[in-house]
Amino acid sequence: MGRIFLGVNNEFVRHEDKPFEWAVDKAAQLGYEYVEPMVHWGRELLSEAGYFHSVSMLDDPYRVKRACQKARIKLSGLSAHCPLCRPEISTEYLKQAVRFAAECGAPLVNTDEGAKPNFTSAAEDHVLMKYVLTEAARTAEARGIRIGLEPHQQYSKTPEGLDAIYHLVDSPAIGINFDTGNSYLAGQDPYSWLEHVRDRLIHLHAKDIAVEQSDAQRGKVTGTAVGCACGDGVIDWKRVIEICRQAPRDIVFSVECGTIEQAERSIRHLRSLL
Repeated sequence: MGRIFLGVNNEFVRHEDKPFEWAVDKAAQLGYEYVEPMVHWGRELLSEAGYFHSVSMLDDPYRVKRACQKARIKLSGLSAHCPLCRPEISTEYLKQAVRFAAECGAPLVNTDEGAKPNFTSAAEDHVLMKYVLTEAARTAEARGIRIGLEPHQQYSKTPEGLDAIYHLVDSPAIGINFDTGNSYLAGQDPYSWLEHVRDRLIHLHAKDIAVEQSDAQRGKVTGTAVGCACGDGVIDWKRVIEICRQAPRDIVFSVECGTIEQAERSIRHLRSLL
């Protein structure tokens, strides 16, 4: 049976205007065992100026490793979301994220199919995704890194759609990064879906959805950037935990919320159930 550990996605400091190292230190101060940094390609003004938590993959991966070692926190993975339907963007981006993960010490990278081009069919998009995932999987297999596919966009908003993407490439490097909030907002039953992917689960985005957001958006969107504090919304975390404890591997719950205060309440609630 899988053990469950608690981590946080660095989006919890998105409105703090602080750099990556500050986010890592804050996650550790809150008591999280793991952190999930966001990485980006090229250079970006706000993060270079120290006003945003994302890390450029042109930086030394040891920057990430050193920050985590200093804060005594571990990496659950990298948030490396890119549009798999657009190979001109995602092929080299995802391969670089895999190489970056291998060097900084993250066991996996998380992604989704992203927004599709406005001139391609669904069949064409799946061919494009197969190309990208084949290239990325070959890079990941050689380094012992996994790629977590997340329910988040137009094709992965149903269990059947996510399965179709997962089965495009037969590789041990590819698994599922399940998002409780995205699956719920897409109008699905997150618990039956989680049970469906349990044996392929490699990471979990612990995202709760406020009642107000549920009433306004459920069935109308395929996901959301961040949720509310775990325990404040509609997700039954005791049920999620019970399902994940039957998984064949250990799972990190990477909390996805929008403020430090929400991250603090989230860890307190999840700890009470664990």
